[in-house]
Amino acid sequence: MTQGFPGTMPNAYQPGKGNLPPEDEALVARRARALGPAYRLFYETPVHLVRGDGVWLYDTAGKAYLDTYNNVASVGHCHPHVVAATARQSAIFASHTRYLHEGVLTYAERLLAHFPAELSHVMFTCTGSEANDLAFRIARAHTGGTGFIVTENAYHGVTYAIAGMSPSLGAGVDLGEHVRVVPAPRSGADTGAEFAAGVQAAIREMQRHGIKPAALIVDTVFSSDGVFTDPAGFLQPAVQAIRAAGGLFIADEVQPGFGRTGAAMWGFQRHGLMPDMVSLGKPMGNGYPVAGLVIQPQVIEAFGSKARYFNTFGGNAVAAATALAVLEVVENEQLMDNARNVGAAFAEGLRGLAKDHAALGELRAVGLFLGQDIVDDAGQPDATRASQIVNRLREEGVLISATGPKGHVLKIRPPLVFSHDNVAFFLDRLERVLSSV
Repeated sequence: MTQGFPGTMPNAYQPGKGNLPPEDEALVARRARALGPAYRLFYETPVHLVRGDGVWLYDTAGKAYLDTYNNVASVGHCHPHVVAATARQSAIFASHTRYLHEGVLTYAERLLAHFPAELSHVMFTCTGSEANDLAFRIARAHTGGTGFIVTENAYHGVTYAIAGMSPSLGAGVDLGEHVRVVPAPRSGADTGAEFAAGVQAAIREMQRHGIKPAALIVDTVFSSDGVFTDPAGFLQPAVQAIRAAGGLFIADEVQPGFGRTGAAMWGFQRHGLMPDMVSLGKPMGNGYPVAGLVIQPQVIEAFGSKARYFNTFGGNAVAAATALAVLEVVENEQLMDNARNVGAAFAEGLRGLAKDHAALGELRAVGLFLGQDIVDDAGQPDATRASQIVNRLREEGVLISATGPKGHVLKIRPPLVFSHDNVAFFLDRLERVLSSV
């Protein structure tokens, strides 16, 4: 299987096959000795990056690369407001949430103000994986169930429990015994009904085996499944189904959250839904490890009455200051509006290119999250061509990746500060690549 998770992409570096200078070949060998065999490198010829600034990354020779992939640096690489906040707090105090400190409360209140009033508690972690692992524990405690439903190429994290709910990690990771996978949404008039039918079938199968459903968890743009965004609202029947069975709905907003869709701060809002829990991660700290879980109060009662929660670094003073600075940038620079406007131009430009390049198939897009199918001459998914495009774009100074169960979808999710000029640069380089692939 070709997975959407970056460590197993078909365009990844294979030792001995990349056209690397001797110093980088030595660095690859050093990596292997120090880090072991499980790590992967992007691209057939890895890029050796040493600096970032806004939407640009720079290699050892000073060559600039347009970053159209890293949602981690959500407000741009090394944003000065965020860097200053991190440095300032690091120089004053850095410790955990067992001491009273105003910083984490200020951030929690500011963050929760962007959620519906029903979602009024937040718990802090270091990673999205930890946030989803915490959601896993809370869902079991609240429902008494053990069954979880995920999509067939989902990625939700790397803890033991959550890796077992992340089929995109590949054959080396076993799905949890009580985890059931359902087909990802697909474009069409019956998207919502079809996806709900898969969820209902999984619920019935669980019940036949005496498994009580605990939760349905989805990334609300289905990024590892190939990016499925429309029609807005199609998730509602599936959520109704899991709740009718006594389970919860967990919205994984690690990738679509913080305004990336341009339509709302969170992906679940496009679907008119009220999640029981919402997990946050990568973009929250612009590269600093801070993440969290936003929860309806009644959902946490059973867990909170029996278990203490403590995370040495989750919500520490530096994390809170950094995350607050990121949120301030999103608000003050109106990055959700930017995602909507620039994303619309991006989608329009890709559709324009598709008129002259048959390799560009269906485009699924919302804001600055775009999934562009790459197809062969017969219109079928073409992972080989997608890999060629990804690697040629790297040569042309554009960093991108591929996703989806067949590895044929260009995954486009640049920093939220992406501009119209950046879009024009990307489209020019993509057209150049398409003409030669």
